[in-house]
Amino acid sequence: MHVLTSLATAPSDQIESLVRVLDSVRNLGASTRPEIARVTGLGRNVVTQRANQLTDVGLLADGELGRSTGGRAPRKLRFVAEAGTVLVAELGATSMAVAASDLGGQILAKYEEPADVTVGPVTTLDRVSELFEQLLEKLPNASEIWGIGIGLPGPVEFAAGTPVAPPIMPGWDRYDVRQHFSKTFSAPVWVDNDVNVMALGEVRGVGIPRERDVIYVKVGSGIGAGLISQGRLHRGAQGCAGDIGHIAVVDASDIVCRCGQMGCLEALAGGFALARDGRRAAEAGTSRPLAALLANREPISAESVIWAAQGGDQVAVDLLVRSARLVGESLARLVNFFNPSTIFIGGGVASAGDLYLAKVRQTIFARSLPLATRSLSILPSPLANYSGLRGAAFMVLDELFSSTHISGLQDRTDDDQPQMTA
Repeated sequence: MHVLTSLATAPSDQIESLVRVLDSVRNLGASTRPEIARVTGLGRNVVTQRANQLTDVGLLADGELGRSTGGRAPRKLRFVAEAGTVLVAELGATSMAVAASDLGGQILAKYEEPADVTVGPVTTLDRVSELFEQLLEKLPNASEIWGIGIGLPGPVEFAAGTPVAPPIMPGWDRYDVRQHFSKTFSAPVWVDNDVNVMALGEVRGVGIPRERDVIYVKVGSGIGAGLISQGRLHRGAQGCAGDIGHIAVVDASDIVCRCGQMGCLEALAGGFALARDGRRAAEAGTSRPLAALLANREPISAESVIWAAQGGDQVAVDLLVRSARLVGESLARLVNFFNPSTIFIGGGVASAGDLYLAKVRQTIFARSLPLATRSLSILPSPLANYSGLRGAAFMVLDELFSSTHISGLQDRTDDDQPQMTA
């Protein structure tokens, strides 16, 4: 009998406490039974029973002896992260990355290549499946696949696991991503917006305390935010919380966004906007380095604008400063509304460095309430390119080891998602 299916056979009133004990070891750093009791608030007898059950099914294992506080030294428990494997993928507008992780979210192997999501879901996801197979071939000792996590560059209805009217993904609307992977892998699949999984990766990957409220902002080709409240990702009712790229900014504009509206933050400050405005500057001859690139028939991209700005070109600097100001003004609204303790800024445009981050900071502090910014930290993304993959793994693991999922295994039918192999 598979591990989680074994846990699902426990009486329903025990599953919640089993999950709490497991989470205390898996995520909260408790290692001895007294520590678990203190973290969970459960009685010591209950902790001992649940720890024994988790040990019996192979999710916990006895470790070394802990430090004695006067009596017999307590035996430490450890989470058996090597018991299973999780496959994850992060899709962007122009690239895809895949990885395999253990049950602790530790990346075991990864691979990235250029991609174009506009070719449609079948071609794109078939390639992801091929890359998954190649990763597994490189991990001959990989355990069974317990779950699959996918991050997509557009709005996702999390409960259904489907993208909904994604602006840069023609042909993807309502595509059943879960079903696509179930044809090849007998494992449950979870799908979310790429910025949400990046937010999870940042917070969990660098060990941000759970009581913190965090905003992760990706400023790349598009712009989005992931909201973490008290250690949990806030998705909203349908899963589109934090989609700040399509809020109207203060600057009046007749530029049509990819979503069909005008004046969106993304249309004025994102990577595509920088590339558009940089090309205009090159064509007009107001930016000498960008004009030189154009004369050499090289494409003008957001990276080109960053390069020119870092070389001292004032037009490129002005474009970056305007983008940072618009992002900062939009984030100031979130700061006043959400009152985070930390904001992480990531994405390709944010890689412009200190110039960009300083302007975002200056604008947020100038436009937010003093109380909301009293202890606010605004920092560059610490994990950079790895946050999405790690976050997708944590998304899968949190869902796998949730009481809702484990309880649901008792009632799973052939018409539901394929039976778990974990």
